[in-house]
Amino acid sequence: MLSITNPANGSVIAELPEDTHESVHAKFLAARRAQPAWAAAPLATRLATIRRFRDGIVAHLERLAAVLTSEVGKPIRQSRNELNGLLGRIDFFLAETERTLAPRAVFDEGGMIETIEQVPLGVVANISAWNYPYFVGANVFVPALAAGNAVLYKPSEYATLTGLEIGNLLHASGVPQDVFAVLVGGGRVGIELLKEPVDGVFFTGSYPTGKRIAEAVAGRLTKVQLELGGKDPTYVCEDVDVAAAAASLADGAMYNTGQSCCSVERIYVHERIHDAFVEAFVQEVQGFKVGEPADETTYIGPLTRSQQVKVLQMQVADAVAKGARLLAGGHTLDRPGGHWFAPTVLVDVNHDMAVMREESFGPIIGIQKVGSDDEAVRLMNDTEYGLTAGVYTRDPARARRLLAQVNAGSVYWNCCDRVSPRLPWSGLKHSGLGLTLSTEGIATFTRPKAWHLRSA
Repeated sequence: MLSITNPANGSVIAELPEDTHESVHAKFLAARRAQPAWAAAPLATRLATIRRFRDGIVAHLERLAAVLTSEVGKPIRQSRNELNGLLGRIDFFLAETERTLAPRAVFDEGGMIETIEQVPLGVVANISAWNYPYFVGANVFVPALAAGNAVLYKPSEYATLTGLEIGNLLHASGVPQDVFAVLVGGGRVGIELLKEPVDGVFFTGSYPTGKRIAEAVAGRLTKVQLELGGKDPTYVCEDVDVAAAAASLADGAMYNTGQSCCSVERIYVHERIHDAFVEAFVQEVQGFKVGEPADETTYIGPLTRSQQVKVLQMQVADAVAKGARLLAGGHTLDRPGGHWFAPTVLVDVNHDMAVMREESFGPIIGIQKVGSDDEAVRLMNDTEYGLTAGVYTRDPARARRLLAQVNAGSVYWNCCDRVSPRLPWSGLKHSGLGLTLSTEGIATFTRPKAWHLRSA
């Protein structure tokens, strides 16, 4: 049985039977049988089910937000934000899928017509994440279903109830049971899923797990797409509005209790404004309310995973032992049964410290002083990751010049921790392979089929 617990207090919310080798195999076979009919349905029919799914999100938003908050610990207002933000992403897929997947005639001369058709991959495995289960899940299963694929969806064991709600809504919207099947369980169930001869594996999670997934299916030449972690840097130039930049970056570092692959994880500040920025940043962080996730005024909730508390404790101890100063937090909070860590700010940090090199995934930030743009860029690129990076400056030319030198899949000028459905979401190095979102993120769930057509 899989126990679902509330990370705020450790109470058991539900106990669910986990999938087995036999049930995973049965769901795969059923999906394989059902997928051709789903792909043969008119695109308009498939898109209509996605519209009804969107309507279901709107109709049940408060209940869905409460479920998400109960099992993940996301503050309730942020759970609502995720669901409301999902609506815009669905709207993008609804608006762009037909144009993106339309067959394209690329040659018509002398009785010969050449056409490119986008056909679905077939049956895809979607092993999803807990920190934004609606966002990261729908980035995969919405365009995959719209393109005519069947989806075997394994939500994180930390967001299982939400995954089941997603399945129920899709089925109620007209997606056949066998075309979208939810798998319940932890890593063992994921391993069983990877044994099946699926046509694509789409994973969101940590680099170590992503690496193991890629290795597990490498010999089958299966399409693999990995959305992994980040150690996302931002450089604050000396010409900024210090208070505004500090407020923006504090939110970018601490929103969702810092549990986001694109959270700001390290900040470099020009020496001319370093002290003023740090003072404003700490003041902003100390104003964040830590509290029960169901409380409408809570901004910082519990960590979803208990093991992450030890990671943050290690990073703080390592940094302080190597000369960093702790200006806020740095300790667990006395809340029985839950996984709580105080919002934490470290200064006088450097790249000998784990907090500036290893993914934190919690409410912790290191702020490092730099003397020049060149030093900032060098430090921003000194990482095994390459997901996002940002620059705060009043000078657009300076921002473009600096961001052009940074190795990251997404770059930000005077903003952070932002994802747009219109832009591809991708990373370099340990941040992953492939992409979601944008029209390219629709086409990624298809393969091109070349047609050579000669008239008689």
